[in-house]
Amino acid sequence: MNLFVEIFSNMFAAAALAVLVSMALALFRAFIGPTVFDRILAVNTTGTLTVVLIAVYGFLDGRPEFLDIALLYALINFIGTVAVTKYVKFESQGFSGKAPSDGDL
Repeated sequence: MNLFVEIFSNMFAAAALAVLVSMALALFRAFIGPTVFDRILAVNTTGTLTVVLIAVYGFLDGRPEFLDIALLYALINFIGTVAVTKYVKFESQGFSGKAPSDGDL
């Protein structure tokens, strides 16, 4: 039974290492992305990988409440990504930059 737990822990440690490597690649993509949408997608990927990393760390540390934290972070990541994407998409459709006249209310 002890050997099983040790192998399982080593497997999750390897998964955490793989997630960290994936996060580094996603951050690299965020820095070199040719468009702003590529950068947004890379930051969203980094956030999703952070959720996975928090969950794996919670398992390795034996603290199941980290899963709640990971789910909350996933929700914040999703809402933030949608908000930033909508801002970038509709940023030029707001105020035209001209001062409104007295007749425009």
